[in-house]
Amino acid sequence: MRDYDAATAFLGEWGRFQRLVFFLLSASIIPNGFNGMSVVFLAGTPEHRCVVPRGANLSGEWRNASIPLELRGGQEVPSRCRRYRLAALANFSALGLRPGSDVELEALELEPCLDGWEYSRDVYRSTIVTEWNLVCEDDWKTPLTTSLFFVGVLIGSFISGQLSDRFGRKNILFLTMAVQTGFSFVQIFSTSWEMFTVLFLIVGMGQISNYVVAFILGTEILGKSVRILFSTLGVCIFFAIGYMLLPLFAYFIRDWRMLLLALTVPGLFCIPLWWIIPESPRWLISQGRYKEAEAIIQKAAKMNGIPAPAVLFDTAEMQDSKPQQQQKAILLDLFRTRNIATITIMSLLLWFFTSVGYFGLSLSTPDWHGDAYVNCFLSAVIEVPAYVIAWLLLRSLPRRYSVSGTLFLGGSVVLFIQLVPAELNVLSVGLVMLGKFGITAAFSMLYVYNVELYPTLVRNMAVGATSTASRLGSIIAPYFVYLGAYDRFLPYILMGSLTVLIGILTLFLPESFGNPLPESFEQMLKVKCFRNEQQTTGIRSSKESPKSLITPL
Repeated sequence: MRDYDAATAFLGEWGRFQRLVFFLLSASIIPNGFNGMSVVFLAGTPEHRCVVPRGANLSGEWRNASIPLELRGGQEVPSRCRRYRLAALANFSALGLRPGSDVELEALELEPCLDGWEYSRDVYRSTIVTEWNLVCEDDWKTPLTTSLFFVGVLIGSFISGQLSDRFGRKNILFLTMAVQTGFSFVQIFSTSWEMFTVLFLIVGMGQISNYVVAFILGTEILGKSVRILFSTLGVCIFFAIGYMLLPLFAYFIRDWRMLLLALTVPGLFCIPLWWIIPESPRWLISQGRYKEAEAIIQKAAKMNGIPAPAVLFDTAEMQDSKPQQQQKAILLDLFRTRNIATITIMSLLLWFFTSVGYFGLSLSTPDWHGDAYVNCFLSAVIEVPAYVIAWLLLRSLPRRYSVSGTLFLGGSVVLFIQLVPAELNVLSVGLVMLGKFGITAAFSMLYVYNVELYPTLVRNMAVGATSTASRLGSIIAPYFVYLGAYDRFLPYILMGSLTVLIGILTLFLPESFGNPLPESFEQMLKVKCFRNEQQTTGIRSSKESPKSLITPL
């Protein structure tokens, strides 16, 4: 909207009004950080074993031997899901036989945990896993809980933009904050896993909608130079701050219901922001509400100590300057030529596997060596330098090599984890952190890179399609973590290999750094192999028709 930018240029870029909007909108993202990753502690799985009832007629020696040993992580530990058949043990105990010497334990019949489980309280006092026994035959419910949260995120990302276009940025921002906070509070009173999971899906819808609408509102209010800073550092770093607060809350509050209550309370502090954060003047103008937009701009000028013109927007001029109705784009336009289809498919794969790597590493923090709370905090802290490095790379280096290099770094160090000796636990955690750093930096750069590849007509559609691929990646990421129950290194081997492969694939995408945004399909940059074909075609055509000049893109 060129006339809007010209009409509001007198406000400056970084006055008191802009600073207030920048920090308040960024601060509204903080609850998203701890709500988005809260499942790490809400659904934590402590060590567990079958309960042996006190009423079982077993001697102390037979009671201690009632749980078979199994090999896990190179060590023999008590089984989590099986015990020796208690009826047989009671007979042996009554006959005065001793386990091991008189009775060969390996030959005894096993049975499932018919009387439930006893859980270690060393890490968690209670979680939804201990509340509803989501272990052994029901352990599939734990990753499904996380996946359904991200299904909610997928649904929310679809509807949030449309709702904010219809009803206004500010209204939907605070509505989705209320959804996230309100349904998180209702979750506290869940009476079953099914109830908790359905509510968690709705929380996911509110969580991403709040994030997306805050992002849109900030980019529409702030000037161009501050807008870049807001979208790359402001939003991301405040998300990381919320993520860092999560293990702090969880460390001191180890009951899942009380933890959820503590994570819900900060959302209430956003209520006063209703009277401070303004509606987007750009959206008001698009709705023909010029007087309301003028009132916001004049208030901003007063806050910045700058005199405002008596009339900011001439209604007739604004109506005349509205662009003519553009050609409608459809999803198939992302595949209309071989070049754009290749870029689209590669972009979808890039977003999908980067999302798998990011969320897979973030959700696996309890499985790392050492303290689960410290690991989660480190996983959050490493995001801050990753965002800063991504911002610096975007300012000065080619997109293709920046994204590929950080993905290759992240994937390769995660692959090396399997080679680290068991006694060097600190080194393996350090490698995971370095992997998280690389993947996070790449993830934050994808937004800018994706926007620069597509022409105006399909740019929003392309961002929506690749964002959907990212959400699908987050939905299956919990199952990558789940594979660790079968082999500790399997999740890292898969995530590392896929991240390295997608990093190599990125090198075949066009380079957009320093190029103007394409306005049409003809102005799109070419994939590397197609660019060579275009040059050959251009040379051949110029020989056949010397009057026509063909310049390959």
